Amino acid sequence: MGVRKKQMAERLKEEKKSIAFAKLNNCPTSPRKMRLVVDLIRGKKVEDALNILKFSSKEAARRLDKLVLSAIANWQAKNEDADVAEAGLFIKEIRVDGGAMLKRLRPAPQGRAHRIRKRSNHVTLVLGQAINTEVN
Repeated sequence: MGVRKKQMAERLKEEKKSIAFAKLNNCPTSPRKMRLVVDLIRGKKVEDALNILKFSSKEAARRLDKLVLSAIANWQAKNEDADVAEAGLFIKEIRVDGGAMLKRLRPAPQGRAHRIRKRSNHVTLVLGQAINTEVN
């Protein structure tokens, strides 16, 4: 590997240390219901987001709670020497995309059938680290 390529790889590795992500695929909740909960925590600090999810009565909040904890664990794996409380982690990006749809038929009057769409979603969560919190 050349010198410039190696320097670029080291710089990218350092930049990626401050972010961590977690994904939740094929969650059996409709994307619309998940987005209602996701909008509550977007851009918040991790501690605040966990408190909001803990006291939310929505079922999607339980799944997002586990996802945030997973993202924190992923960040800790990248930064073994750093402390989570002092890092100033916040939810940099959280995205809900539609997943696979199970299509079922339900009997309807006069011999007809109505289609039932059982939706699922994919959630991608990116944690960012607040700048100027590092102690040199």
